[in-house]
Amino acid sequence: MKILIMFLLVVLFSSCEENNDMPKYSSPSDHTISKDGAVHKSGLDKPQTNCVSCHGEDLKGGTSGVSCYECHSKKW
Repeated sequence: MKILIMFLLVVLFSSCEENNDMPKYSSPSDHTISKDGAVHKSGLDKPQTNCVSCHGEDLKGGTSGVSCYECHSKKW
């Protein structure tokens, strides 16, 4: 009986879906500030000044290929 319960618990927990609301990226090492489920570089409070060199003038990807809008929607 214990084995059956253990098996059911394993199946239950392994079948849980991951939350795919936020994209998962491998961030650069200087992105150390965790906020809203993603890591950011210092200066995140002024993205038009501090983030455009990698994410582009419009923050839609730039050289990083990662749009800030993927996580922040229309907050910008």
